[in-house]
Amino acid sequence: MQIFAALADPTRTKIVEALARRDLSAGEIAARFPVSRPAISRHLRVLRNARVVRSRGDAQRRVYSLNPDALDDVERWLARCREMWNRRLDRLDEYLKEMVAQEAAKEDAKKEKAK
Repeated sequence: MQIFAALADPTRTKIVEALARRDLSAGEIAARFPVSRPAISRHLRVLRNARVVRSRGDAQRRVYSLNPDALDDVERWLARCREMWNRRLDRLDEYLKEMVAQEAAKEDAKKEKAK
């Protein structure tokens, strides 16, 4: 998923966090970071290409907002991973219970033999 590569950079993650609070112009975003405006533009392009953010023209400026659809994709992916891990953990739980039962049966057999 391209979104994870986009969010892997700390600056882009902070941009997303800022946009979670409210829509911001490119200039407002750039003013929050100690990097050049061209660097912020590149970060915004990566986020746009990954569909994490959207932009719209507002007179002379570009206003950015989060694209909730991209976050929905991440949520669906996480849900699939969570489901897979839950199934694996359930199978591990069953296996461990079987092992405990087998050990208990062995102990019972030893005690029965010792009588």
